[in-house]
Amino acid sequence: MRELVVLGTASQVPTRTRNHNGYLLRWDGEGLLFDPGEGTQRQMIHAGVSASQVTRICLTHVHGDHCFGLPGVLSRMVLDGVTHPVHLHYPASGEDVVQALVSVASPGLDLRMLPHAGPGEIAPGLDVRPLRHRVETYGYRLVEPDGYTLLPDRLTAAGISGPDVGRLQREGSLRGVRLEDVSVPRAGQGFAFVMDTAPCVGAEELADGVDMLVVESTFSDDDADLATQYGHLTAGQAGALAASGGVGTLVLTHFSSRYADVGLLAEQARARAGGAAVVAANDLDWIALPKRQRASS
Repeated sequence: MRELVVLGTASQVPTRTRNHNGYLLRWDGEGLLFDPGEGTQRQMIHAGVSASQVTRICLTHVHGDHCFGLPGVLSRMVLDGVTHPVHLHYPASGEDVVQALVSVASPGLDLRMLPHAGPGEIAPGLDVRPLRHRVETYGYRLVEPDGYTLLPDRLTAAGISGPDVGRLQREGSLRGVRLEDVSVPRAGQGFAFVMDTAPCVGAEELADGVDMLVVESTFSDDDADLATQYGHLTAGQAGALAASGGVGTLVLTHFSSRYADVGLLAEQARARAGGAAVVAANDLDWIALPKRQRASS
């Protein structure tokens, strides 16, 4: 199961209809919680997801709307008796803030503190790239390895069926038939998470070819000066980022409270998003990852 559970979509301050940030990516057996802002624990209850599903917590930066919910989530995991390790990824420059937040959480969780100070792989298939904001900020990219799709007609023609199919997959060849003879390449599915940033190379690298891009859309194009001043994206810039990366689905979030209706932001993003499907996220949305659409290299 691969899907995004949206726990909060507000920037800076919550509103009557939007909580602070919070995003749970359910990816096979893992649960990656991104940027748990204040109130995330309660939002998880409303969304129908359990804190025990969380295996990794990924902070883009240490501004409060992206991390003040951390102690509550950690404490809830302790209360629920979580025994599996939980990996906490965050920018190294935010060490003091993160340590302070962790210190007020209930003790007893097997929490692995994993700061990063530059681009690269931080866990199998999980990479970070620096973004451009007022404090050190990183975006995240999760991509599964490329694989293959078996073709039933070719398997039948080769006389391979039943348990022999599994044997061919494990060994790579069987009775003179190679795995590549009965399959076609399949690109690994990709997901990227880009929060507070001005346009930058790091955001472009994260978005490149992913099936789903979750990206901040704090300001309308009409408020581009504010976006520049505070180090954020406009809706149109978010759309352009998706188009340049050939993204499958663009999920807009982190909306300024000045916009009671984010329909305009979605329209501005859609106008520049190329072939990407555009979704303006609402709190408690469940969004399935689209089918793989990257071309294998």
